[in-house]
Amino acid sequence: MNYKEALQHTIFKTISKSAAELNLDSYVIGGFVRDFLLQRGDAKDIDIVAIGSGIALAKQVAKNLPNKPKVQVFKTYGTAMLRYQDIEVEFVGARKESYTQDSRNPVVENGSLQDDQNRRDFTINALALNLSETHFGALLDPFNGVQDLENKVIKTPLNPDITYSDDPLRMLRAIRFATQLDFEIEKESLLAITRNSKRIKIITNERIVVEINKILESKVPSKGFLLLEKTGLLKYILPELTALKGIDEVEGQTHKDNFYHTLEVVDNIAKHTDDVWLRWAALLHDIGKAPTKRFHKKTGWTFHAHEFEGSKMVYHLFKRLKMPLNEKMKFVQKLVFMSSRPIVLAQDTVTDSAVRRLIFDAGEYVDDLMTLCEADITTKNPKKFNKYHNNFKIVRQKIIEVEARDQVRNFQPPVTGEEIMQAFNLKPSREIGLIKEAIKEAILEGDIPNDHEAAFNLMLKEGEKLGLKHV
Repeated sequence: MNYKEALQHTIFKTISKSAAELNLDSYVIGGFVRDFLLQRGDAKDIDIVAIGSGIALAKQVAKNLPNKPKVQVFKTYGTAMLRYQDIEVEFVGARKESYTQDSRNPVVENGSLQDDQNRRDFTINALALNLSETHFGALLDPFNGVQDLENKVIKTPLNPDITYSDDPLRMLRAIRFATQLDFEIEKESLLAITRNSKRIKIITNERIVVEINKILESKVPSKGFLLLEKTGLLKYILPELTALKGIDEVEGQTHKDNFYHTLEVVDNIAKHTDDVWLRWAALLHDIGKAPTKRFHKKTGWTFHAHEFEGSKMVYHLFKRLKMPLNEKMKFVQKLVFMSSRPIVLAQDTVTDSAVRRLIFDAGEYVDDLMTLCEADITTKNPKKFNKYHNNFKIVRQKIIEVEARDQVRNFQPPVTGEEIMQAFNLKPSREIGLIKEAIKEAILEGDIPNDHEAAFNLMLKEGEKLGLKHV
């Protein structure tokens, strides 16, 4: 293969020229080289290693580029970064690292290219292309990373126990790459992750969530979550999921394994949406089942109010993992809370009033809720599978028809509280709430249309019932 093909962008010639001016050797290393060999499209992130000062090289490159981009310097880490056109280039001096037991932040010393490649997480990320003018485009592959790419294997350059113990985030990265690329983790490496799984506790939750999101955004997320569970990492990160694992049996009655069911739902939803928050809703939709599981002689296994319990757990989980406690969290909460509603609806004759209530309660999330519920169909019985999906098609069609006619999504009462106060010369009081609730119920039940005149007339009747006089 002609590796010079990877280096056609003008930025590489500029780096090569700048390095020569500073009498430095420089290399492009890591993900850019890996993705070029995998033909994964145009990379937007480039990592440059200089044998010497990466910061000095970044400044020289910026000086030689036509638009003189600003260089961001991170002195603590000895790195610098600049943006050119649509590419982000990070520069670092080649280094060797040593670690202490209680931190993933290494003690750093200047080193050779070999030292720098030794400290890389995986063989497929240790590949480097020479940018010197004399050896431009030459590949340096000390750990047979090209072979591992061909064999679809994730392997560490050095002893995996040392690699993972030094920086436990690499365990998550191994699983994330295996999921994203559909690679296998080498057996010794997988065993080392299992042995070192407890070390994940020294990693910040923010870093963990970045990797979990990337697993969730993969084509088949279940691969990553199965590996997380198999290696023992999942119980430290998402114990709410491992609590769903296993099947209990009492008096010959069992229930499905909700952990494996959950992963099926996540894979199903991944075929229909790239929205990571909708995928989070699928991942967490059944977490309330572990704490609500009960056995009753008459009814067998039950999970009463698991949706309510699960929605409360979403908040605590997001808070613990330092995830956003904003609209994203509320979206996941709402979908978990309502996750059974359309399923119940699809089993019965679909009435307009039931659909109106669903649209009213789900609001702008109703389409996402339907996508989640369709993904939740994991039955292996083809007859049942088709029946449920057909029922959901009917519900979806009904939602379109009812919404076009009644407009109850993001419902605003046709008669405001101020109008009610003026009509009956009222101050803020309980009666206003009662009238508004009666109007809302009448619209949702289909007793009156969702318009001002009908709502105003009902307001007068309800006021009369409460002994109020229209002024």
